[in-house]
Amino acid sequence: MPDRALTFGTVAESYERFRPAYPPELFTLVTEYAARPLVTALEIGAGTGKATRVFAGRGLELTATDPDAAMLTELRKHVPQDVRTTQASFEDLPLDDARYDLVYAAAALHWTHPQNRCNRLATLLNPAATFASFGGPLHVADPRVEEAVRTARSPFLDRDDIPSPDGTPPDDAMQWPGTELHRSEWFTDVRQTVVHRRVTMSPHAYLGHLSTVSAYLVLPPAEREEVFSRIGRVLPERVEIVADITVHLAHRCPEQGES
Repeated sequence: MPDRALTFGTVAESYERFRPAYPPELFTLVTEYAARPLVTALEIGAGTGKATRVFAGRGLELTATDPDAAMLTELRKHVPQDVRTTQASFEDLPLDDARYDLVYAAAALHWTHPQNRCNRLATLLNPAATFASFGGPLHVADPRVEEAVRTARSPFLDRDDIPSPDGTPPDDAMQWPGTELHRSEWFTDVRQTVVHRRVTMSPHAYLGHLSTVSAYLVLPPAEREEVFSRIGRVLPERVEIVADITVHLAHRCPEQGES
């Protein structure tokens, strides 16, 4: 797992405070796609439970996993007690235990190791069960403000997002991980949907959000303080943010002899 994936626990409370919640409509998108009863679910890289809350309390036997103990400690403050938690990375999850009707990852799949990723996902799923991945970077809606922020951070960071893991250009119709799922022999009926949303933040909240972004977390403290100071000076009184969520859905291919 990349070092940046293990930085979030240091800011678990800020992550919970400043990261936007996921909308309830994600549950509807997933369940309508699944087109079958969902009894068991496994979440990969649950963090502080932002996405866990979308699926919790809906009759699912839900297990939330994350490699960081501090993130899971924060998660337990915000989810029902019947949500099980397991401290483990995706690569360390046992593959000989029960399979699930749903496996999902919210802004976490890109932190997993690409080798045999689809194979491991499929092994965690029942035949014809559903995998879901959703998330997306936040960016400033006003191009002029976005350019000012980019200029302010440029002495320290060329970019603060995560490039596509398989190199898919950002203007391609199908984005990663849909591209990877489509290529895999383990998955079928790959679909991509975008949930459009805008959120408005104060400058303090926007800088709080940036303080939970891994690109800034790996900077030396003095540089991180300076870049936030520079960005803060170019922000308007209210910062409008594009916070679209790209949802990828796929069914695990039925095993031989099953339908």
